[in-house]
Amino acid sequence: MNKSASDFEIRRRHTGSHVMTAAVKMIFPDIKRGVGPWTDKEFYQDFDFGEEKISESDLKKIEKKMRWIVNKDFSIEQKICSIKEAKEHFEGDEYKQELIRGLEEKGEKISIYAFADERDNVFYDDLCAGPHLESTGQLGVFKLTRLAGAYWRGNENNKMLTRIYGVAFKDKEELQKYEEMLAEAERRDHRKLGAELGLFAFSEKVGAGLPLFTPKGTFIRNKIADTIQEIQEQYGYEKVCIPHITKKDLYETSGHWQKFKEDLFHVKGKGDTEFVMKPMNCPHHTQIYASQMRSYRDLPVRFSEVTTCYRDEQPGELLGLSRVRSLTQDDGHVFCRMDQVKQEACNIVKVVREFYTKLGMFEEGKFWVSLSVRDPQEIEKYLGDPKNWEKAEKFLEEIAKEEKLHAKRIEGEAAFYGPKLDFMFQDALGREWQLATIQIDFVMPERFGLEYINEKGEKDRPIMIHRAIAGSLERFMSVIIEHFAGAFPSWLAPVQAHILPVAGQHEKYAAQILQQIENVNGRAELHDASETLGKRIRNSQKQKIPFALIVGDKEVNDTTVTVRRYGEEKDQAMKMEEFLGLLK
Repeated sequence: MNKSASDFEIRRRHTGSHVMTAAVKMIFPDIKRGVGPWTDKEFYQDFDFGEEKISESDLKKIEKKMRWIVNKDFSIEQKICSIKEAKEHFEGDEYKQELIRGLEEKGEKISIYAFADERDNVFYDDLCAGPHLESTGQLGVFKLTRLAGAYWRGNENNKMLTRIYGVAFKDKEELQKYEEMLAEAERRDHRKLGAELGLFAFSEKVGAGLPLFTPKGTFIRNKIADTIQEIQEQYGYEKVCIPHITKKDLYETSGHWQKFKEDLFHVKGKGDTEFVMKPMNCPHHTQIYASQMRSYRDLPVRFSEVTTCYRDEQPGELLGLSRVRSLTQDDGHVFCRMDQVKQEACNIVKVVREFYTKLGMFEEGKFWVSLSVRDPQEIEKYLGDPKNWEKAEKFLEEIAKEEKLHAKRIEGEAAFYGPKLDFMFQDALGREWQLATIQIDFVMPERFGLEYINEKGEKDRPIMIHRAIAGSLERFMSVIIEHFAGAFPSWLAPVQAHILPVAGQHEKYAAQILQQIENVNGRAELHDASETLGKRIRNSQKQKIPFALIVGDKEVNDTTVTVRRYGEEKDQAMKMEEFLGLLK
């Protein structure tokens, strides 16, 4: 969820879901209602229409009923009732009954929100914890955007329901901006650009959620990983390598098995041992640390690795590179003494700052940092000693202040084994993405019995710091493809320049230019004069190549190149030395 969204906007979207549902029920009285929370920008609701058919053309009819409900300005009131009352109230709706049973098992209260007129007559109500606006008239301007299929409770073994999405804003101007953003987002869609630029592909024979990267896509992946490694090498990180499967015992010890066993790919070998494909790397890295006894003089120990993990995602949740079954993590773990925690975490902040500055994303107003801590209402969800949690949260708060990150404290967003700093970056369309993260972990060293010999010659427990700079390379690529609209900065572009000789007699000089670029490890392609110059320039622009180098008689005589940057029509003549400096 977008934690920077205002409380009023959250209430607006949540209310939009209820207004839409009430309107749908006016048109289709026999429908049954699934769930319908709000998202970063939208609201939605799942419906079981039974034998009824619904299409995109019905959205206008639903919007008309929604306007009627908004104009009536019903008050929105909450009622707390007993399990018995709730079951009787929603009799005949198996979806609501299942939700009520779940709340009963958890011992949670039953909350119902109702739309009521000025005489307190209930027009519509639904099972919901809120929050909502005070009345339907506060909803503002809204629009239903699309239909989709969704399994009940996200389980593919359950019935497929119909999901209706919508948006709600303060006024028409905000709605128009949102529609313009959607059109631009469609133009930047990483799935579309990935195919057009030849970066990655999917194959039915390989399977959904398992991307295949072309040479150009692989270059970008490797360049991201290599750049991070170059930056963090100065802080003492060493590369390690681990297998892709493990006995389930590893995750039983770490605590991941109890929470995530349903999300793992299970592997059966020739023996009786049960294996799984690794969904994360930290438990493996603890075993490298544990392979020898360490002294306090050896610490900190810093491991880094770029390796693929596997998670059995629901088929309906897979989305291009954004949600995959094979995700390549830029992962790192530090094992250190208590007195080293702050400095090590500060060093990770420096790596994050340098890397995202290189991408032009570490700018004031373009990112924020979440100090993700425990939910004080559900302390039982988190493993480990509460005193250690307090220390870790205090460390991160101090680090955020020292590094001037202006972090916001967000309760309930901590990992189950420790608090973290989550870096939320804004892309070119203003969308927020959680990318880099720093986590302090007292739990895993305890569960795995990790030790070192301290200054007194006694055994002591190290602290573990988890860090990701780009996170999943697949998801990171989906973000930056859309952020740059496929027009990558020169240092990240698989091909930096197209060399375009005007005619055949200029190709020899063009070949010399290609050689000079390759001599400084630049990346260029020579496109000979077999097609018109105009067509080759258009092709270069279509492929979003950072530079097109045009060479004709003048350039040959003056030993120069004419440079046209991507997205510009103005050309610039320069000496090759100047252009090579530009590439660097």
